[in-house]
Amino acid sequence: MDAVFRALADASRRRLLDRLHVRGGQSLRELGEGLGTSRQAVSKHLTVLEEARLVTAVRRGREKLHYLNPVPIHEVADRWIGRYERGRMAALTQPKRSLEGPAMKAKDVMDKPEFVYVIYIQATPEEIYRALTDPAFIRIYMGGTGPESDWKVGSPVRWKSTPDGEFEELGQRVLEAEPGRRLSYTWHTLQPMHRALFDSDEEFAKACEERSTRRTVSRWCGPGG
Repeated sequence: MDAVFRALADASRRRLLDRLHVRGGQSLRELGEGLGTSRQAVSKHLTVLEEARLVTAVRRGREKLHYLNPVPIHEVADRWIGRYERGRMAALTQPKRSLEGPAMKAKDVMDKPEFVYVIYIQATPEEIYRALTDPAFIRIYMGGTGPESDWKVGSPVRWKSTPDGEFEELGQRVLEAEPGRRLSYTWHTLQPMHRALFDSDEEFAKACEERSTRRTVSRWCGPGG
């Protein structure tokens, strides 16, 4: 946790995180544009952020793409913000976000991940994989909701959206299933049940169109991904 606070103490590093919050998957060159600092300085800042696990890097060919990893910040908040304070915190910050400007949208790029989150768990890869696929653990982890599958390649992944609901077939399929290594499955598109989350039919239709391409959820269980 000390590394997180040290990384966040520098204004230039916070600015890099802001840029990755706007659009994930940026290269060193892209992140350095308009900062008025050298490429070497940006690289050093990114190293500090990676060591604090606030930034995750993914290789794509010869490029190294960087993503904001909010998990350590969530862990900090989880330590000092109690369960019942979260609603009050959201009530305070929502007007600020609404009044200070429209939400910034990330550019949708097909050949790279949209976001990459990383968390380290002190357990064996086999234990982590079992936790991701065990129905009893999923019920606890997802609060009575979540996926159901036999977790074999090609099998459907049915989803329960509410604790008292039923598992539904939404077109999700298991893509990869390597026990103790990796689990990957397609993500469902927006369904009629999600209409209530939008202010108008037009907004819902636009969101459906934007999410019509295939999305995947991938989880690496082995050391170092």
